[in-house]
Amino acid sequence: MKKKQSIQHSIHDLARRLHLSPATISRVLNNHPHVHKETRNKVMAMVEKVGYRRNAMASGLRSNKTNTVGLIVPRISMFFHAEVITTIQNELHAYGYQLIICQSNDSVEVEKELTRTLHASRVAAVIVSCTLFTTDFSHFDVLTENNIPVIFYDRVPAKPYPACIIKGDDFRGGYLATSYLLEQSCRRIAHISGPLTCSVYVDRFAGYRQAMQEYGLSVADKRVFFHELTAENARKTMKELFSRKPYPDAVFAANDVSALEALHFAKEMGLRVPGELKIVGYSNDPRSAIVTPSMTTIEQFPTNTGKVIVTELVKILKGDHSKGSAAVADYPTIVTAVELIKRKSV
Repeated sequence: MKKKQSIQHSIHDLARRLHLSPATISRVLNNHPHVHKETRNKVMAMVEKVGYRRNAMASGLRSNKTNTVGLIVPRISMFFHAEVITTIQNELHAYGYQLIICQSNDSVEVEKELTRTLHASRVAAVIVSCTLFTTDFSHFDVLTENNIPVIFYDRVPAKPYPACIIKGDDFRGGYLATSYLLEQSCRRIAHISGPLTCSVYVDRFAGYRQAMQEYGLSVADKRVFFHELTAENARKTMKELFSRKPYPDAVFAANDVSALEALHFAKEMGLRVPGELKIVGYSNDPRSAIVTPSMTTIEQFPTNTGKVIVTELVKILKGDHSKGSAAVADYPTIVTAVELIKRKSV
C-alpha cells in the first residue's frame, strides 16, 4: 500500500483558499488582538483542516527575531516566581507572544548559558530575575548590544545597567516588618536574610536596620544571619539563636520558607508564638495563612508585578526602545508596592 504524501502548506496557500490577504493570515497565526472573531475562526478552521504548521524558526530567520520572549528565573518552584510566570505567560499570549521559561537554579554559569541560548534563539526580548550570586551582569551585554531588550525584575543589578528595572519595595518591606515588631515591644529582633550579593536582601536588611536605629537599638551581629534561605539553613540558624541567652523575642525572616521553619522550631522548643516569640516572614506564601498560628508576612503582589513587566515590555517592543547604544537613563526603574499582612504570629 502506497504511503500518503504529506503536503506542506504556506501562508499564501491559506490566503488563496480563504480569499484573504497573507497579512491577515499572518495576524491570525500570530494571535494579533485586532482580528475579527469570524475571520479568526475561519482561518483556524482551515489551519486545522489542512494541517498547516507554522515554521517559527524560519520566520525568525527572515525577521531576525521571533514572537517569543525568554524568561530566566532562579527556581520555578518559588511561590513568588511561580505566580509572576503565570501572569507573564497569560498577559503575553494576549499580545501574540509565546514564553520560553528557563531556570538558572541560582547558578551563575547556568544563567550565562541560558542567556547565550536565548540570544541564539532570536527571542524578541528577555525577562530576568537573577541568581543570588550574580554581581557581574556583562553576560547580558550580548542581548542589549544586539537590540534585544532586557527587563530585570525582583533580583536586579545593583549598579546602573541599560535595561528596564522592576523591583519590589524591599526596603519598605523590611522596615514595615521590623517596625511592627518594635511596636509590639520586641527589642531583641533577629533577622534571617539571604546573601548580600542579591539586591532584595540588601534592601530588606537596610529596612530592618533603619527601623532598629529609629528605636535607638543597635543591630547585634549575633542576631543577624546571611545565607541561602532554605528550611535547613533556617533550622541551623534557629539552633544557634537559641543556644545562648538572652534569646531573641522576635524573628524577621526575609522569606516565608525560613519563617515557617522558625515557627516549627519554636513549637518543638515549647515556645509560645506569639507569647514568647513573635515571627514575621516575607512574600505571603499561601502556607503562611494556614499554619497555626497564621504567619504575619509581607505581601509582594506577584500578579501585579507580572502585569507591570508585560506592560513595560510591550511599550519597549512597540516603541523600538531596544537600542544597544541607549543610555541607562533612557530605561525606567519601577518600584512595586508591598504591604504588611498582620496575622497571629505577632
